[in-house]
Amino acid sequence: MKPNFDTMNVAELRAYLLSHRNDDEAFYKLVDRLESNSDTTDLYPIPDTPENIAIMEAAIQEHIRQLEEKQKG
Repeated sequence: MKPNFDTMNVAELRAYLLSHRNDDEAFYKLVDRLESNSDTTDLYPIPDTPENIAIMEAAIQEHIRQLEEKQKG
């Protein structure tokens, strides 16, 4: 009898999947859960034009600045 994947958190699903590697249903539940939990607010276009390259560079620099501030705490 399979467990109820809907009641499992991500860590529990991962642990189950590691011991039941052929369970496609568990795999797809985990992928769906990870996709639904992902933060898509910081998506940027593929840098294929000078404008998009500038956007990506600015985003990377801002992220580095935030990480440095966080480390200084």
